[in-house]
Amino acid sequence: MTPKPTLAVVGATGAVGSVMLQMLTHHADVWGEIRLLASPRSAGRKAAVRGEECEILALDEEALEGVDLALFLVPESVAARWAPIAATKGAVVVDTSAAFRADPDVPLVVPETNAHAARVRPRGIVASPGCTTLALVVAVGALHAEFGLSELVVTAQQAASGAGAGQAGVDALRAQLGLVAGHGDLGTHPGDVRRAVGENTGPFPGPLALNVLPWSGTAGADGASSEEERVRDETRRILALPALRVAATCVRVPVVTGHSVSVHARFERPVPLDRAHEILATTPGVVLYDDPAAGDFPTPADVVGTDPAWVGRVRRSMDDERALDFFVCADNLRKGAALNALQIAESVVTYL
Repeated sequence: MTPKPTLAVVGATGAVGSVMLQMLTHHADVWGEIRLLASPRSAGRKAAVRGEECEILALDEEALEGVDLALFLVPESVAARWAPIAATKGAVVVDTSAAFRADPDVPLVVPETNAHAARVRPRGIVASPGCTTLALVVAVGALHAEFGLSELVVTAQQAASGAGAGQAGVDALRAQLGLVAGHGDLGTHPGDVRRAVGENTGPFPGPLALNVLPWSGTAGADGASSEEERVRDETRRILALPALRVAATCVRVPVVTGHSVSVHARFERPVPLDRAHEILATTPGVVLYDDPAAGDFPTPADVVGTDPAWVGRVRRSMDDERALDFFVCADNLRKGAALNALQIAESVVTYL
């Protein structure tokens, strides 16, 4: 009998790593040894996976020896250094950071949409898109396959735990909520929320409690942010539409976990609304939850902790028979990071 492959989880103690360990416990057990790796300061700690307590090992070259597949759930700088080393040692790397998403020799994969792309890995690395793209692209990709996507306008409402903010973003939001609680008149005068929060903004450019911030990421070209550029570039790569017109605005909102995206998608052909509903209702990885008259539509507070992208408010654009408007929510730590990486790994393992 062929031995089961050895899996390394790099970044096992982080927010996404913790979710990954839960998923490995509940998904089909296709792995042999599961090796948990993290920074030296976490070495020696224990974490549970598959019902067993496993010791955390420091990420170094020795810890990567004999690994068949490595899941990298770490910041971009760590992945950029260590993922090529793991690949050189013979592991297939699945990376959730932005380090390799634009590399033409690294496939960018969403299994429900372009699983085949993971089979060709010139550098031994497969990249997983950002959490906003992942909330969006499964639903958009299914509609594109039927109607031919020509233009995309999206506003992403990103949770505090998203992107580089991570646990620091969650901690900052919770601290700010404590500072504004009990002040019944806050939010009624210019600057009052900012004064109440003071310097406790954490990784954000301003107060997030009782507020929204129309900025996420770092400065890009022509006034765009890096997060907005990534939504465009990643969607183009995954759908193999290099000239797709994409307008994206990323807004940080006072939600702990769960990204939402308001979508205006224009297609090459008219879109019958009943056919759009049928496609979304039968697409793997998508749940259609769409009866607004009854109050049934997805919100981040309702979908957190679940795996699918939830889609609602689906309607044909009032002024364009070729366009659809809809709203999609997904847990940015699950489908937006851990789940997609694990799905890639489980599809790749059949070819190891």
